[in-house]
Amino acid sequence: MNGYQAALVVMLLVVALVAAVYALGTLAAVARSPLEGSPFLSGEPSTEHAVSRFHVRWYTITMVFLAFDMEMIFMYPWTVVVADMGATAVVEMFLFLGLLLVGVVYAWREGAFRWV
Repeated sequence: MNGYQAALVVMLLVVALVAAVYALGTLAAVARSPLEGSPFLSGEPSTEHAVSRFHVRWYTITMVFLAFDMEMIFMYPWTVVVADMGATAVVEMFLFLGLLLVGVVYAWREGAFRWV
């Protein structure tokens, strides 16, 4: 069995497993009334609409989170090639991290991390 056949077998097994779990969930589902279908909020009824607006500070925190998330996405492949590339890869990564640090310092200075 070559690599493509093995990958096809694994993909078919995954599709069959997903279909089986979906079918089991459909068979075991308990019918609920529309009045009980609201989101659970620690036992309390929700006071806001589901599409309510958030305070603008949450968007700033989200952007900082996404920046560091992208950092991790770039650092994983970098760890694979850093030994082959040598010092240039290390310098490039520290420049990238320095750029992210400048963004964090700017956000901190602007008060993006204050919760009051």
